[in-house]
Amino acid sequence: MYKGKSIGVVVPAYNEHRHITLTINGIPDFVDRVYVVDDNSKDNTYGIACALAHRESRICVIHRSINGGVGAAIITGHKEAIKERMDVVAVMAGDNQMDPAILHKIIDPVVEGYADYSKGNRLSNPVHIREMPRFRRFGNYLLTVLNRIASGYWHISDPQNGYTAISRDALIKLDLEKIYVGFAFENDMLVRLKLVGAKVMDVPHSAIYRDEKSKIKYPIFILKTSWMLLFSFIRRVLNPITRSSVKHIAPNREPSTYA
Repeated sequence: MYKGKSIGVVVPAYNEHRHITLTINGIPDFVDRVYVVDDNSKDNTYGIACALAHRESRICVIHRSINGGVGAAIITGHKEAIKERMDVVAVMAGDNQMDPAILHKIIDPVVEGYADYSKGNRLSNPVHIREMPRFRRFGNYLLTVLNRIASGYWHISDPQNGYTAISRDALIKLDLEKIYVGFAFENDMLVRLKLVGAKVMDVPHSAIYRDEKSKIKYPIFILKTSWMLLFSFIRRVLNPITRSSVKHIAPNREPSTYA
């Protein structure tokens, strides 16, 4: 438990045998359940995760028989967290590029009731921005603008950031079967959160790049994501929100960014 809330962490993993041990071992002790979702890896990711689970009861390893993409893996973990009634569910990629030391900062806005969904933001600080490879930086700026238009969350930045946390109440309001399951999962997630009236908050943090090579082919990804966001914008405009369907615990303090 963390501040009276049960915490689950979903770890989507595909061919991460070099990093999965460090990722899982780094998850803080206050986390109640760790859902490692192996997306039909071709290496020994699943075997390593299972060995860790034998030593630590809070680890639940789920193997997907078909590779569905990072979004599909995250949704699989979210469904399990809903079944086990986790109050807050975070996502930490299996490549060890999300600093476990700041997990509490990512989940605090949701735990304390200031947000229904919180996400990392690497674009809020010039120092953090310089740590990001130049092409990724350009892509993130472009997608930030497009995502703001599509979702209506004008205060958010770095929409590709997968370091996230969501409340159980918000999670069960989403139609998980309809969310885009590829690398644009986070982008579509924001649009669908808007459709259920969820409050979203950014959490500034630094970028971490180790020896892991991105699986995203950025030119194709940006083109496909741009088209998806166009259709998402049309869907949102045709389905206006008249009032929030998600209750907020602490309405007296409503910062758009959580430090």
